[in-house]
Amino acid sequence: MAKIRAYELRTKSKADLAKQLEELKKELSSLRVQKATNANNAKVARIANVRKSIARVQTVISQTQRDQLRLYYKGAKKTVRTIKRETHFPPRRWV
Repeated sequence: MAKIRAYELRTKSKADLAKQLEELKKELSSLRVQKATNANNAKVARIANVRKSIARVQTVISQTQRDQLRLYYKGAKKTVRTIKRETHFPPRRWV
């Protein structure tokens, strides 16, 4: 399986993303079993790639959900805290 690209995932539907996520999780579990039984090292090395692919799929799912919530609450007086833009650090205050 080739490396999964995020821009390719964004074109897929929610059902397709969920299906792909399940397939990747099954593949990861089988690779972990092969690692435990001392199987071929080439297959075991794929564990990192599969884990990153799972993370990409989950990231795209959460991003699309947040975008849909932003559209739903657009123009409303109050919004849900989870859809606000993230600010990592507060502004510095020079005293």
